[in-house]
Amino acid sequence: MTLIYTDVALEDLKRLRAFIAEKNPAAARKVGEDLAKRIEGLRAFPKMGWGVDKAPDPEVIRDFAFGNYVVRYAVHAEIIAILRIWHHLENRS
Repeated sequence: MTLIYTDVALEDLKRLRAFIAEKNPAAARKVGEDLAKRIEGLRAFPKMGWGVDKAPDPEVIRDFAFGNYVVRYAVHAEIIAILRIWHHLENRS
């Protein structure tokens, strides 16, 4: 499956890394690398997360957690689209 990131998801990654890098640049790199590795795992297991109940189709729009981070993604026939990435303590509203 092809894995793509939306522009918003890429901005989320930049924001998260910049926030962590203020206090610990090495940790920011590690978090970025770990998130990328876990997201890459969606290629083999695209349904590893859980459906988003409020989404129009919870089987397409899914979330999965990795440590303190949540990744929202969409599963299509040949594409997995990373939609958003956030720390679980962030206010998403």
